[in-house]
Order: sequence, then C-alpha cells, then structure tokens
Amino acid sequence: MERVYLETKLDASDDGSIEGLAWPYAQGDRVGDWISKGAFTGTSLPMPMLFAHDQKEPVGVWEAAEDRDDGLHLKGRLLVDDVVRAREVSALVRSGAVRGISIGFRTKKATPRPRGGRTIQELELLEASLVAIPMHPGARVTSAKTAVRALGLAATLQRAAAQLAKKES
Repeated sequence: MERVYLETKLDASDDGSIEGLAWPYAQGDRVGDWISKGAFTGTSLPMPMLFAHDQKEPVGVWEAAEDRDDGLHLKGRLLVDDVVRAREVSALVRSGAVRGISIGFRTKKATPRPRGGRTIQELELLEASLVAIPMHPGARVTSAKTAVRALGLAATLQRAAAQLAKKES
C-alpha cells in the first residue's frame, strides 16, 4: 500500500493580536449617544488597551485605528508574553466571555439629540477597553489570533491522518 503524507503549516504563535469595531456609526449606544464619522480624527497612537476601563489593568496596546464608513476599527495586541493579566484576558476573549470593546473619551463638541443623548462631532479618544458588556451594543472584538485554535486544528489533522493510515494498512 502506498503511504499518504499530510503536510500542514500553521502559525502556532499566540502574539496577542486583536482587532475590533470600537464604535459603529449605524446606531447610538445604550444611553442614546451617537458619534459622527470624523470625530475620531487626531486619535493618538499607540493607545492603552485596558480591561474594563480600569487604569490599574493595562493589558495591551492599540497600535492602529481606521475610521471606516461603518465605524472606528482598532488593531492592537494583548501583551501576553509580559503581563499575567493580559494572558487571563486573552483566555476570556478566546472563550467568548469577553467580546466587547468600550471606549473612554473626552467630549470636545456635541449637540443634544431630540429624544435624549448627544451627537458627538469631536472627541479625544483616551483608551479602549476589552469588556464583557460594552456601552455600544455593536462594539465588539472581531478577531483574536490564538495558538490554541491553531494547535487544536493541528491535533485534529493528526488524528485524521492516523485514521487514514489505519485504513490503508
């Protein structure tokens, strides 16, 4: 019988990379605040990534911000190699227990909305936190690179290859 070899290449590093939609423009937050496109202009990077807005819990850094048509997108990394709490938060993100993003900012220019809340035209973004329940229901983690998923896939492929080998012998 001919042997079948299965080769896989996986990035098994857990570098803590994380991406998310920090503020969607299509709707207001839970208190009726809306932020206008362009309000995030001048965001200073890198910016702190906190856990639950706790200044005593810095867990990473946001390194890129992109103001797209649908909202403010952030890219950063949890400091999983250097900060114990970042490893814990990474596990919470991977499990789905923490999947929201909430921003901390200082309002510079806003107008009241007729039914409550504000339309914010200009702000100073100070930080973005990973949270279980964000103030804006659409603000969420969209991607978190993890070795656990890659290693799980590798184990599944190894089991499948072993099953193929058994059937052929």
